[in-house]
Amino acid sequence: MDRSRLRARSVAGAVLAVVAVGAVVVSPDAVFARASWLAADPVRLVAAAIVLAAIRPLVAWPTTLLAVLLGYGLGVWGFPLALALVTLTSVPPFLLARRYGRIGAVAAAGEAFVERTGDVRSVIASRLVPAPSDIVSVAAGVAGVSLPAFLVGTAIGEIPWVFLGILAGASAERVTAAAIAGAFDLRVVAVVGLAALALLAPTAYGWYAERHRAGGGPAPDGE
Repeated sequence: MDRSRLRARSVAGAVLAVVAVGAVVVSPDAVFARASWLAADPVRLVAAAIVLAAIRPLVAWPTTLLAVLLGYGLGVWGFPLALALVTLTSVPPFLLARRYGRIGAVAAAGEAFVERTGDVRSVIASRLVPAPSDIVSVAAGVAGVSLPAFLVGTAIGEIPWVFLGILAGASAERVTAAAIAGAFDLRVVAVVGLAALALLAPTAYGWYAERHRAGGGPAPDGE
């Protein structure tokens, strides 16, 4: 095993250990218990949200927590800040994966997908899929997406999820885990998922057409 691969695995193992410990030791319940106190002062709420965004990747909290908390304290006016914080809090796992995760067949497949789909469009589509935010961030890093494209794609792709979190927080009498779970109406999830499929459909069709031609078969209709 070469040194770069060994170093990448060592770093990945250390990060996973830190996140695992943080997730066990630090719970979102601590934030939920003080949500009313934080919301009583907008300055205090914003400061707390910024701190939470900074430490969130280390404790594996869902990014929706930021949106729900700001929705609870600021209502719909918290949307721009929530979207900015959700975007920025996704950067650390992305950069870590981009620095140490671009090895092997998985990285090669991801790079091929991004090259065919486009950096920004691939990130937008991945964000629209109802998957954990950090997994999407790591996948984008492994695939070699550029940082500007990652930021733009994340900001656009997270819009529906942040908006749902804001609405859930604004309508909740108090912030709880149930409020976060309630932000994801299955019908909305289905619609957003279909939007992701629509973004990826041209890429999937192009891949199918190339494979079909390579196999010597007739070109698909419309070619």
